[in-house]
Amino acid sequence: MKDTYRPGRGIRARFVSLLCALAATVGGGVVLLAGAVPAAADPLADCTATKGAIVAVDFGDWGGGIVRGCDATPTTGYDLLHEAGFSTVGTEHDGPAFICRIGNAQFHSGTQYPTPDTEACKLTPPATAYWSYWLAPPGQDYWTYSSLGAMSQHPKDGSAEAWVFGPTGEGGSSGGPSFTPAQVRAQGQTDPDDHPPVVAPAEVNLTSAASWLKGRLTDGDHVYDEGAEAPNLYQTAQTALSLAAAGGKSATLDKMTAYLAAHTAEFAYPHGTDQAPSPTGAALLALLAESTEGDPHAFGGHDLVGDLAKSVCTAEALPTCVGKGDFPDVGDVETQSLAVLALQRAGVTVPADAVARVAAHQCKDGGFSPTLVRSGDVCTYSDPATTPYAVIALQQVGGHSDAVAKARKTLRAAQLPTGAFGAFAGVTNGDVIATGKSAQALRLLGDTVRADAAVSWLSRQQTAAGGFGFDEGATDPEIFPTWGAVIAGARTDLAALTTKRTDPPTPPVTTPPTTGPSSPPTTGPTPPWGAGEGPDLSKGAAYLTAATRLKQGHYYENGPGTGFADFGLTIDGAYALAATGNDNAALRGIVDFLDHRGKDGFTPGRTVDDWNNIGTSHVAGGSVGKLAVLAESVGRDPRKFAGHDLIAALAQAVCTAPSKGTDRSCPVKGAYRNAPSVFSQSLGVIAQLRAGEKDAAAEPVAYLESLQNPSGAWPSLVPSTGDSEVDSTAMAAMALDLVHDAKSEAAVDKALRWIATRQLADGGFPGAAGDSVNSAALAIQGLSLDAPKYSAQIKKARKFLAGQQNTDGGFNVAAEGQRGSDVRASTQALGGVVGTSFGTLLRDLSGTKPQPSTAPTESSSGSTGPDIVTPGEDGSSAGPGSGSLASTGLHVGGLAVTALLLSLAGWRTVVVARRRTTGGHR
Repeated sequence: MKDTYRPGRGIRARFVSLLCALAATVGGGVVLLAGAVPAAADPLADCTATKGAIVAVDFGDWGGGIVRGCDATPTTGYDLLHEAGFSTVGTEHDGPAFICRIGNAQFHSGTQYPTPDTEACKLTPPATAYWSYWLAPPGQDYWTYSSLGAMSQHPKDGSAEAWVFGPTGEGGSSGGPSFTPAQVRAQGQTDPDDHPPVVAPAEVNLTSAASWLKGRLTDGDHVYDEGAEAPNLYQTAQTALSLAAAGGKSATLDKMTAYLAAHTAEFAYPHGTDQAPSPTGAALLALLAESTEGDPHAFGGHDLVGDLAKSVCTAEALPTCVGKGDFPDVGDVETQSLAVLALQRAGVTVPADAVARVAAHQCKDGGFSPTLVRSGDVCTYSDPATTPYAVIALQQVGGHSDAVAKARKTLRAAQLPTGAFGAFAGVTNGDVIATGKSAQALRLLGDTVRADAAVSWLSRQQTAAGGFGFDEGATDPEIFPTWGAVIAGARTDLAALTTKRTDPPTPPVTTPPTTGPSSPPTTGPTPPWGAGEGPDLSKGAAYLTAATRLKQGHYYENGPGTGFADFGLTIDGAYALAATGNDNAALRGIVDFLDHRGKDGFTPGRTVDDWNNIGTSHVAGGSVGKLAVLAESVGRDPRKFAGHDLIAALAQAVCTAPSKGTDRSCPVKGAYRNAPSVFSQSLGVIAQLRAGEKDAAAEPVAYLESLQNPSGAWPSLVPSTGDSEVDSTAMAAMALDLVHDAKSEAAVDKALRWIATRQLADGGFPGAAGDSVNSAALAIQGLSLDAPKYSAQIKKARKFLAGQQNTDGGFNVAAEGQRGSDVRASTQALGGVVGTSFGTLLRDLSGTKPQPSTAPTESSSGSTGPDIVTPGEDGSSAGPGSGSLASTGLHVGGLAVTALLLSLAGWRTVVVARRRTTGGHR
């Protein structure tokens, strides 16, 4: 069990909640490692909806399933576990109340997990690998994270509880069970592993919803209400946004977008194109353009966001507005919020008065009032259907963290036991509109467990036709409630909705595997080329994920046989797997390894921090950016990844002025600290722009633009040495492609023209190694920014890469010289050949499970391998004389210093040599 106090955030304070339990078990003596033997378990049939409590433990991390048990007369959560047939072990530091290991006779003959070779249970386990405790009181169908120990929880009849191993978000905002309380409560056993039966779909059927929406269209491109004289452009725009969420790019969506573009003047400029636009029409069309990779500055021949920004009312324009800062003719807070969001998504500076008007309508309870009122008027009531979009707008614009935090608390409190949200405060029935919008807001704010609970409820409201009605249990679908439900069901929101993804979202698995660790798939997504026109992605992925190369299933070595993790190469491997989609399970293993701070187990105390030097004066901005881009590419939060807020760290790494004297960390203002290459500068820019930090990235973008040569190429190093390189030019183009202004677009176009001129006769491109595999792959990524124009060059380059792939699936470094597969060249070949930019790379890992390490299991007594280090109380590695590190007998200081020197040598060598090696220090 863990409460909300984590290592490094006042760990001693967390034990206040355990004092009563510990007093009863240890008295005034020393706390010893304690185990509890299970009683004879009550049959599951003894627990019903009104009697007893059921607990489920997920052994998925070790290749098992979900094991359930019953306590017909529950007293505490601790007793529930044991009465249900589970055994537990506490920690030496915290006693039996702090559950460190769990076992059950139904799985591996009762072996308790995690086993001693991976967790000594001496000190408090790390926040990234522990048993989290989840509750669902009687009648509640979503999980609540427990901030108290199991000895302090008193389940009632009809309760469900769950234990899940792994990391959690702050306060249990993420990392919850993959199954619902209803599944835990379901009676009877379905198989020997006792997986909870699927009693209700937990996913919105996006295919069915899209089919129903398309059936509402007239001529396949617009909505025409029965009996109406004109098309309903409002619902046409809503339907288009829904289809964008449900299925991504499609011919129908393209047709609808073209139709709306042709009717832009009618919808967005009802008073004439020389007048201020309609905020409703302009905002919806702008959001549609932003979500489908269109240009809101030139949609239907109009600058929607430019005109919208200019229309904000000043004090002199009050006759058309309720108050200063309103958009003209807007009477409701939701439309005001959507207009603000449309401007923010387009990268336009949102007028401060417009944002202030949204914030001014927050009520004392944290919600937002539905109707715009004059300045100084009192909020009469908060509206559950208005609050979500107001929160999304304020969160995205920034500067209103207190208001957002208050609203988030209100949203969480308003969620009904079913997972739904009511149309008004105090109601007990769910409302589809309020639930769809609230799910979007919660997901954006990081409350994925609650957002998933709302989606689960929505899935049960989907009609047989595929659409949604307004009320709980409705059977007649309508477009208005359907559009918000579909966006929520696609697990996105209006601030993040995009069709620019590699594949549609994959529904998460509701039951764990019944066998051991999953094997890499033999086939993956169909590549965008015919036979002989490109490499074999499946074979390439198998090469990269082979146990001889991907150590412990989680990282690549920085030298044959060293055992030390090469973090840069490991991230390159993750990029490759994300681009191809051929082994999401292995990708999940790499991502989790890095998210858990990259502890390879060979060097005590060494983490990914020693590679990017985050938190020190030697921070490597490019390395921080590279790690952040990976988080963004797999749906993780870069603000909570690898133990850090990477986006904040990146902002702090931007040079404010050139460094002086012997300090060479900052060549100029706008560069990232200790980022010696254009490649590094580009990664930092991509990370910041993908995180929505356009203002913070302004100076790094300007510096990157200034490095472009007149030819259109970029040099390899910074400060510039005047050379021109394909790799760096492609990378800079991918970064500037995210800026979306005329200057950057011109720079990208010029860069692509230059790259195309560098193609060799065999389809390859020149690089540091000659006719380079790496350069060809990056050239494909760059040219794919305008794929129709450069299709011939891309096809030729893919054929070149196919010729450099060996029978083992790996790739040569170059067309000439020594032959044989190289791991680094293979990661970069696979990562680039698909053509997906690092600026848009996205791989959905829903449905994957944490991957068990394949490391040998050794103990500290007579083994050759190291023990896994348990962090100390301050969140750092265990100090002298404490934890499992001390028990290994290793000399802490010598190994730690050696590891640090090895780590620092990497980037310092690059700076001194001012050259990237053949493989490329990415």
